[in-house]
Amino acid sequence: MDPIGELKSSPVITRHPANPILKAGDVPYHPALVFNPGVTKYEGKYLMAFRNDYGSVKERKLLPGETTNIGFAHSADGINWQVDPQPCTALSDALTALLKDDFHRVYDPRLIVIEGRLHLCFAVDTGHGVRGGIAVTDDLEHFQVLSLTAPDNRNLVLFPEKIGGGYVRLERPLPVYSRGGDRFDIWISRSPDLVYWGQHRLLLGVENVPFSNDKIGPASPPVKTPQGWLACFHSVDIDSSRGKNGWEDKWQKRYCAGLMLLALDDPSRVIGLYRAPLLAPEAPYETAEGFRTNVIFPCGMILEQDGEVKLYYGAADTCVALATAHLSQLLELVSPKR
Repeated sequence: MDPIGELKSSPVITRHPANPILKAGDVPYHPALVFNPGVTKYEGKYLMAFRNDYGSVKERKLLPGETTNIGFAHSADGINWQVDPQPCTALSDALTALLKDDFHRVYDPRLIVIEGRLHLCFAVDTGHGVRGGIAVTDDLEHFQVLSLTAPDNRNLVLFPEKIGGGYVRLERPLPVYSRGGDRFDIWISRSPDLVYWGQHRLLLGVENVPFSNDKIGPASPPVKTPQGWLACFHSVDIDSSRGKNGWEDKWQKRYCAGLMLLALDDPSRVIGLYRAPLLAPEAPYETAEGFRTNVIFPCGMILEQDGEVKLYYGAADTCVALATAHLSQLLELVSPKR
């Protein structure tokens, strides 16, 4: 495949000066890496769910994937975070009860409040493939698993309200036979009850994104605006000339954040697409430091009352960062007129 070349972030978006806003050293139970943060507003405060991976940063080694889990943090301003004293085990316990010995680990959470209840989307590694899951909780201590996809599917993202009488989600199946390699796309599906899902349709193909030559996938839960649903996604490009980047002997991928606009009444219609990255790896904590460099993986987007949009993302698969922009500028990027 042809390399993409240099990519730059949109000038409308600004990295927060406090970045990274959450690092492994901020977490009291000592993970090696904390990243891929789902963020929402819940009960008057910001709530973050993030991924913990364990091991030795000094030796650049991770423990087996089965040690990965999810942590929670709380904030009054969305910038300064108080991390819970222990990682969340309740969701792993619920999945173990459901899947028995087939459950390996849960990771990459997304958060959204629907009808006043907190919903968590996540990926589950099993002995028979990766599955996407949806759970609901009212206290972060008890989780009801509502739905698990068949393998292989992940990156589930829920819309915050019913549309056309039903629930809607974005997802990224992994069709390695039909598409070949990493050629993954964004799909959309519907449900009457958050349990049974159908009406699957292709939403956006990797070939429709000029700054990706490998795969794309859903990022944060879409934000409702008068013009449409503003949705962030992740894009991946590969360049075989890239050598050792981060801990791995050879890491050839680059992850960016993209932006699209979906129709309010029918989010299976893409009505606007920004044809350049919204956010590309440029800062040292994205490009030169961490487990896998050149990675921006957005998982949470908050629209504030004053029009500010907060975009939370994992940086270099190592830490949590924040970027901001004004809603009007983001909508201009995805305007159908462009």
